[in-house]
Amino acid sequence: MTNTIREIGGADFILAIGTNTTEAHPVIGLQVKKALRGGAVLAVVDPRDTELARLAHHHLRIRPGTDVALLNGLAHVVVAEELWDRDFVAARTEGFEALRETLAAYPPERVAEITGVPADTIRAVARGYARASRASILYTMGLTQHACGTANVLAVANLAMLCGHVGKESSGVNPLRGQNNVQGACDMGALPNVLTGYQSVADEAVRAKFGAAWGAEIPSRPGLTVTEMIEAAGEGRIRAMYVMGENPVLSDPDAGHVTEALKKLDFLVVQDIFLTETAQLAHVVLPAACFAEKDGTFTNTERRVQRVRKAVEPPGRAKADWEIVCLVARALGYPMGYASPAEIMEEIRRLTPSYAGITYERLDRGGLHWPCPAEDHPGTPILHVGKFARGLGKFHPVEHIPPDEMPDEEYPMVLSTGRRLLHYHTGTMTLRTGTLEVRYPEEYLEVNPEDAARLGIESGDLVRVTSRRGLVEVRARVTDVVPPGLVFTSFHFPAVAINRLTNPARDPVAKIPEYKVCAVRVEKAGPAAAV
Repeated sequence: MTNTIREIGGADFILAIGTNTTEAHPVIGLQVKKALRGGAVLAVVDPRDTELARLAHHHLRIRPGTDVALLNGLAHVVVAEELWDRDFVAARTEGFEALRETLAAYPPERVAEITGVPADTIRAVARGYARASRASILYTMGLTQHACGTANVLAVANLAMLCGHVGKESSGVNPLRGQNNVQGACDMGALPNVLTGYQSVADEAVRAKFGAAWGAEIPSRPGLTVTEMIEAAGEGRIRAMYVMGENPVLSDPDAGHVTEALKKLDFLVVQDIFLTETAQLAHVVLPAACFAEKDGTFTNTERRVQRVRKAVEPPGRAKADWEIVCLVARALGYPMGYASPAEIMEEIRRLTPSYAGITYERLDRGGLHWPCPAEDHPGTPILHVGKFARGLGKFHPVEHIPPDEMPDEEYPMVLSTGRRLLHYHTGTMTLRTGTLEVRYPEEYLEVNPEDAARLGIESGDLVRVTSRRGLVEVRARVTDVVPPGLVFTSFHFPAVAINRLTNPARDPVAKIPEYKVCAVRVEKAGPAAAV
């Protein structure tokens, strides 16, 4: 996030696109509601009629996979009606004329035909966003999990810069992370092309610095993303895999293929706190400690680094992840001998400029936002104040392209997936609480009443959902939360392994799979039950 969670409550215009905030990020959803109580205008871009959409002044019920067209349409109105921030664009950006040329092809009427959002609504939202004093854009995986996910994010950045809503309080571009330490994991180099603090492996000086610290040669070639690794395992190009705190058998697209690929490995190690569906395939399972059983830090979605303190001892032979990694490294002949998370943090500070000023002593007094380059630096709650990291912000013209897989005669409907308020990820933890699974014991498929009538489906019926990759059976719930032609469910329940259906087609830049648009066929499979 360019701004903090608290600042969302002070915005006077919020554009939420591809985010079901009140269910997937309920704490942040409270800040959205706070902003509404303060008089903010809320525009929600979502095919579904979620709680957030029902709170909105403008619900842009977009056709799945048409976000670039919509964002370009909003920017078109801003330029055509001369609402753009001329001073900001002139002083802090480059590439405006190329963007203007691309936007000319996206008038609201054409965008309405592509997206299904009325032209008048597009104009109203564009005007409201451009004229606001403090406008914040929120997005999550509903925007990124597309074959055009990178283009979607670039289109968001274009709109924010065009209106000058960057580098000031209660504004900015705010991607909401999907898990509590995803930001921290990325910061620590859990990406295939960077080391800590997003220092590129292609940079010779960076490789030399880390090589000297670790006594090892750092490869210059980027590695593979998760879905690329699964593909390589299936093809025999990867023979062994070490999975930590991840459950790809349920969470990755085309999950049947994932299972087969993992079974082809010569050696699979899984390090986790429970025996997940992926761990059940492993040759070796390493029992890890959970968050309450170890010391360390988490970095949350607003870039705030916070201390994690051990509250209880881990059960049995479970150990903290860092301890396990050290033991494995030493068994492999590499002398990884850290004595504590504090010692690891000191190395992070030495090698990572954005974390250089973050110490345990300072964190004991409260969290700090990176970049924090020195011990006397207060941290950076708001990014891009005065200038961008690259100097001038660059506009990237992007074009609408349709989803990789569109409905056809054989698979006439679109499946989209997401999250439910009461459960989390693949249910590894939330299906073991003794409470949440009682409140929400099984998953269901949202089906629009028009589609249900055509298919002879009633709420509670068992339905079979089939894609080009597999099938699942799930109970139906007939509801107008979804529009005609769209069905929706979550990936929380192993009994409804919905990612057996989803499309592994990837964005060409970020390599993120297209979870949000998948062509399916829905058929009645059994009699009704209470839903």
